Amino acid sequence: MTPGVTSVAQADADTALRVLMTADAVGGVWRYSIDLAAALQSRGVHTTLAVMGPPPSVAQRHEATRARVPVVEHACRLEWMDDAEQDVAAAGEWLLTLEQALRPDVVHLNGYAHGALPWRSPALMVAHSCVRTWWKAVKGGPVPARYDCYTTAVTAGLKRANALVAPTGAMLSALAGEYPVTVPSHIVPNGCAESTSRTRQVIGPKRPIVLTAGRAWDEAKNIGSLCAIAGELPWPVYVAGDVRGPDGADCEIGDAIALGRLTSRDLRGWYRKAAIYTLPARYEPFGLSVLEARAGCALVLGDIPSLRENWDDTALFVPPDDRPALGDTVRRLIDDAALRTELARRAYHRSLDFPITRTADDYLRLYEGLAA
Repeated sequence: MTPGVTSVAQADADTALRVLMTADAVGGVWRYSIDLAAALQSRGVHTTLAVMGPPPSVAQRHEATRARVPVVEHACRLEWMDDAEQDVAAAGEWLLTLEQALRPDVVHLNGYAHGALPWRSPALMVAHSCVRTWWKAVKGGPVPARYDCYTTAVTAGLKRANALVAPTGAMLSALAGEYPVTVPSHIVPNGCAESTSRTRQVIGPKRPIVLTAGRAWDEAKNIGSLCAIAGELPWPVYVAGDVRGPDGADCEIGDAIALGRLTSRDLRGWYRKAAIYTLPARYEPFGLSVLEARAGCALVLGDIPSLRENWDDTALFVPPDDRPALGDTVRRLIDDAALRTELARRAYHRSLDFPITRTADDYLRLYEGLAA
């Protein structure tokens, strides 16, 4: 029996619906998983979070405790990492042991490879990103042969899963362009826990700050382009997130100011301060940080299909690899307070279309359909 599982299963034996959800603590999947699991609680759903990969931070563990979301952990390489095949297989055995102990009604997979496991429960798979779609958007050209094993694993998982979810139509289309997708597919936008508030949003006062958030070393986020022009802007540029890549090397952020990896509470404070939020992404299946930045920030975003899908008419868009255009666009907002205020107002009202309550309701309907 897996340690820590028996008590969870016994304590929630009478829960209307039980879900085993996989996650990792590396990127946005953690925020998505915690917020969704917490929202599902009020709908009679008990979710156990099976976290694989690097262990959660102390702050992340506190988040899970406050949200009353049980977390079990398995340290391993994640499926998109190099030389991960053995670790993925071992993690699969661990997950099957969890399923046997918890007897969930639905398995919610925030990854692909484990979709091919012989689950007893129906398995729903969520496409948050993938190596092949990342490569096409960021690098261009054919995907290297070293990812053949990953491609095989993703294809097998997609073939066996009972349902597929993507957070945007753009992501679903990109995925279908790389793999045969034959299972029932659904679009369920991610949600922000705080966008459910009915309190009237007051925009301002703001500080003369340009903010960006994400993994600065990830070429998909393209934060390096903003850092490269930071010294040319009249306002300081702050970078919230990891600047140290998986190889242990720090990425170059030029004249930008590194805030490091912040807790969700501290990051919300920076969103409230900053007048402009910039994410010139080359690849972003949804853009949860943009949704979280709705607290009065005017948005400058990479001109890619997913961000257009969510934020068209509420943000200024720039070609991701056009640094002069990025600089001109940010300076335009710095010089035009009325435009900043108007875009911030539009972005806030658009954000109300993405409450976590709607996301939870959509998933609950899918869970119930699968469990039935």
